[in-house]
Amino acid sequence: MEDSKVLFQSIDDLVRKTCKPDEPGAAVIVVKDSKTVYREGFGMANLELGVPIKPDMVFRIGSITKQFTAVATLMLADQGILAIDDPITNFLPEYPTQGHLITVEHLLTHTSGIKSYTELPELWASSRNDFTVQQIIDAFKNRPLDFTTGEECSYNNSGYILLGAIIEKSSGLTYEQFVQHNIFDRLGMKNSYYDDPVRVIPHRVSGYNKSAKGYTNAAYLSMTLPFAGGSLASTVDDLAIWDTALYSEQLVKQETLRRAFTPFRLNDGSMTEFGYGWTVSEYEGHRLIQHGGGVSGFANYAIRVPDQHVFVAVLSNLSGYSPEQLVFEIVGLAIGKPYKEPIPIEVSPEILCRYEGKYRKNAAMEWQFTVENGQLIYRNPRYELVPISTNEFFPKGLSVSRIIFKTDSLSEAISVEIRRRDGTILRAKKVNQ
Repeated sequence: MEDSKVLFQSIDDLVRKTCKPDEPGAAVIVVKDSKTVYREGFGMANLELGVPIKPDMVFRIGSITKQFTAVATLMLADQGILAIDDPITNFLPEYPTQGHLITVEHLLTHTSGIKSYTELPELWASSRNDFTVQQIIDAFKNRPLDFTTGEECSYNNSGYILLGAIIEKSSGLTYEQFVQHNIFDRLGMKNSYYDDPVRVIPHRVSGYNKSAKGYTNAAYLSMTLPFAGGSLASTVDDLAIWDTALYSEQLVKQETLRRAFTPFRLNDGSMTEFGYGWTVSEYEGHRLIQHGGGVSGFANYAIRVPDQHVFVAVLSNLSGYSPEQLVFEIVGLAIGKPYKEPIPIEVSPEILCRYEGKYRKNAAMEWQFTVENGQLIYRNPRYELVPISTNEFFPKGLSVSRIIFKTDSLSEAISVEIRRRDGTILRAKKVNQ
């Protein structure tokens, strides 16, 4: 009992450093060995009405939706309705695969090479409008592949739109109906929904953005656009129910789920960080299965630690805020291995200036670094970078991530690598000015 009180207080102290009572905030849950050891709400659910957040309130969960889509796909696989290695043209015969064999598994693991529709500004310019699934698919289906299928791994929302379409085609239900009837209802997740901005949803919190002028209401977004990649809403309590179900065979066989929690192997034999709907990494010898979710007005993160039966989720109603660091530090406390901040060092301005400039991953993803007042700055979004070696940095306030610069034989920067705690690695080459 004393240990649980100490753990509660340690988590509470950590969360209170992050969430302020009169600003948008978060709902937090920590489950260990099937017991809820921490469950609290912080900040405001609605700034205009002065309503505080309670832990039973409903948040948009963004890309945490992807794990529900992945499990829905695996449910159909367990039933023999589809196979993970089926070509997607078995279900979407008109889809132009451009001569490549693209399978259901490639969609699940972000390795299809299909252009991610979230990189298409013309589509998001119409984000207030409702879309059919086919209209979204039509927006990206004829775009050239970003890479040969199975040769690279790059986070891809289009793959999950296609998975939603495959679920609908193979089950005879809409995606919303399938998830509601086969997951939410079956597990007793009574406060989880396919989100609809027009629908009256009890205890739904308001989403916010933050600008130089203060907080603003998040812009309207038709939830037909994120669809099977980010359309769901839930509570921390329901997500804890979901996590518990993943230890059982209520939805799918454990043998099937193991594939979801196993990093995918590329064509050359190298491992990615992605399973199906989750990323997989390690901390102090423990496997972490995790994913975040950002969608208009909301930012979320959840981690499960299977060998410790620990689950931590933070749902926030503020875009641009990343709960990843907070969730990771809570996990460290829950498993008895607190996270230790890296020790900063001094790096000369001359060295920092080597890293200034633009770095491009692809046509839609470009990063810029500048030096201001002796500090290296990441500009989109703006972070001060704290050095822990002459070429390795972390964003201030997000020390679980790393930014590593690569140089040539003349010590000139040629590329940058961004490594997140969830195992995701993004690489970009320096653009010659």
